[in-house]
Amino acid sequence: MKESERISEMAMRSVHMAYGADPSPKVVLDDCSFTVAKGKLTVLIGPSGCGKTTVVNLLAGYERPTRGEILLDGEAVTGPGWTRLVVFQETALFPWLTVVDNVLFGPAVRGAMKREAKREAQRLLEMVGLKDFADKYPLQLSGGMQRRAELARAMINEPRVMLMDEPFRGLDAMTRMLMQEHYLRLFEEVGRTNLFVTSELDEAVLLADRLIILTNRPTRVKRVVDVGLPRPREISMVGSRRFLELKQEALDTLHEEAVKAFAVGAKSAYDLVEAYGRRARGRIESQDTDAG
Repeated sequence: MKESERISEMAMRSVHMAYGADPSPKVVLDDCSFTVAKGKLTVLIGPSGCGKTTVVNLLAGYERPTRGEILLDGEAVTGPGWTRLVVFQETALFPWLTVVDNVLFGPAVRGAMKREAKREAQRLLEMVGLKDFADKYPLQLSGGMQRRAELARAMINEPRVMLMDEPFRGLDAMTRMLMQEHYLRLFEEVGRTNLFVTSELDEAVLLADRLIILTNRPTRVKRVVDVGLPRPREISMVGSRRFLELKQEALDTLHEEAVKAFAVGAKSAYDLVEAYGRRARGRIESQDTDAG
């Protein structure tokens, strides 16, 4: 198979998703449309509770939309398949298998040649800094190391689309930064189509080729931002002028939606509203200092 045939494009077209029966179903997505571009890293961000995980489940084929289409290279997605692989928020490693056997699980199920699969597993574990931990069990690893093992386990299956549902959530700040570096290294080497869901704005801008900002529920796409930062990406870019401009642009867009979410009782939106207020106050104080 040619390398160009190993990556795909996905799209949501006018998707409506509701749970529950009439007359008062719970509408999560309404006329939601976007494209996950081939070979690019698309990042999805929006107010807490807006339905980001629902989007991942629809793209993976775990759920079917009430209306609209989920497309993979122009063909309708009707269920789960090997072409799309999800890395979830919680670890999914098998605790009774060693790290290398966890990575080799997918190839073993497919009947892949053992020698080639083991060589690829060792290469991926080295890339994510786990070469010396191949024979350890998941419970012997830190949370960050488990996340790295899951990245290796996902990559060895060569899905056409990687779906990342807040995979670094709950990690401490330093571990999260290291995971971003490992993830960027894997993406930039392989170039596979990725959709990465996050609630962290710095992470979103650092990773993305394209940033898709969602509205509050019922959810649709509010804005698409082409990030345009050069690759390979480095953590040091977080302090660059262009990075901060992009972050402010996204924050301005998100703030309006977070206010709506907070107004209807989504307490988890408070952090974003408060963060925006602190940033705005900081700008005013800076301007006053300059004027003085």
